[in-house]
Amino acid sequence: MKYRRMLGISFLLALLAMSTMGYAKDKEKTQDAGRLLTGRVVDRQNNSVPGAVVYLSNTHTRAVKSYIIGQDGAYRFPALSLNIDYEVYAQYQGQKSDTKTVSQFDSRPQVNINLKLDLK
Repeated sequence: MKYRRMLGISFLLALLAMSTMGYAKDKEKTQDAGRLLTGRVVDRQNNSVPGAVVYLSNTHTRAVKSYIIGQDGAYRFPALSLNIDYEVYAQYQGQKSDTKTVSQFDSRPQVNINLKLDLK
């Protein structure tokens, strides 16, 4: 009887340990995926600006990525580090949007920033 009780407790402890390890691995995968930055580039009337270029700068390394806007006006930068600040802005025909910052202290896994160009 005592042996069965110890075996049952051992089994429950092993199950608990395995479920905790699975949770830790899932959490680690989520963190490895990084952050997703999305948004749109629009003019003063909130119309999409196809052909605009969005620049994303890593403030730590100063590496720059760019994205050319399609007809829908949307941009997307996946898998950004959660531990680094980024600066993002758009340019089109000599016009530049305000520069926005994605802070490492912002814990959201997905950040949406719309960039406005002052086009005539």
